[in-house]
Amino acid sequence: MMAPELAAARQEPEKSPVDGSSVFPPLLKVGVFPEAVEARFRSVFAMIDEEALEQDPALAALIGGIVTRSNYRITAELMDRLPRLRIITTNGVGYDGIALEHARQRGIAVTNTPDVLNKAVAELAVGMLLALLRRVPAADSYVRSGAWERSPFPLGASLAGKKVGIVGLGRIGKEIVQRLVPFEVDVSYFGRARQEVPWRHFDSLPAMAGHVDVLILSCPGGAATRHIVDAEVLHALGPNGVVVNVARGSVINEADLCQALASGTIQGAALDVFESEPLGESPLRSLPNVVLAPHIGSATHETRQQMAELAIRNLVSFFTTGRAITPVV
Repeated sequence: MMAPELAAARQEPEKSPVDGSSVFPPLLKVGVFPEAVEARFRSVFAMIDEEALEQDPALAALIGGIVTRSNYRITAELMDRLPRLRIITTNGVGYDGIALEHARQRGIAVTNTPDVLNKAVAELAVGMLLALLRRVPAADSYVRSGAWERSPFPLGASLAGKKVGIVGLGRIGKEIVQRLVPFEVDVSYFGRARQEVPWRHFDSLPAMAGHVDVLILSCPGGAATRHIVDAEVLHALGPNGVVVNVARGSVINEADLCQALASGTIQGAALDVFESEPLGESPLRSLPNVVLAPHIGSATHETRQQMAELAIRNLVSFFTTGRAITPVV
């Protein structure tokens, strides 16, 4: 007997609860979404899971769109399995996991959800930096283990007065700076072009790394930024320097980073993203001078709901007018 969700997907889609007039094709869901977010999508669209598609390949002929998250890959091979695919919508600002050139060649629209997650990612960047400098995770373990009863906890470092370099002064980078300014830091930024901002611009990343104490990565992923932080940059940052990455794992050469952390080339790192996710058997998991998070930059209830609403608006607009609200392709 056919599962209810498969039977529903085979039927003509319901009329949209948004405007009551447009009929939407089913969407393929790639990735795991919070329960409330998935429920919101299902209130508007018929959804087909990857597992259901594998069980019944004929469902591929019905799928008109893909909804995913930025840490999942949408390959050319997957697109070619879906003859009616017209749009790929990612819940996130990054889209480097999507085969964009193939989407262009096939005339498939690609959208993301910029701006609505800027504040949440900026909050995490500053929070992880403070956790690293003040050794908050180690301090928590120190108290829980009873070690505090035997000796005082080692000193940490202050953020106040530090020189901070931002790699990628876009929407998220600017939000990070706004939250850092009250700490009386000296801000610099690295980017392809000088912007109309009051902070020092560097057109050389090693040069900026040699100038700052803190390197915060908030740049896009992709081929242009792959491994831009390597052994040369880490050596320039030096033994008192720290790295915070809320961008993409691909922007750091992880092998070089592990070596720099283990050898004392740099002081520490706070990482929300990694070259391979989830993080497997990596030296990062056992190094004492790192703070690790499981790619949670936008992972707040409020932000994920706002991302879902923008993604839904993109899909509804595209299926009803042929135009998306925040297109990438």
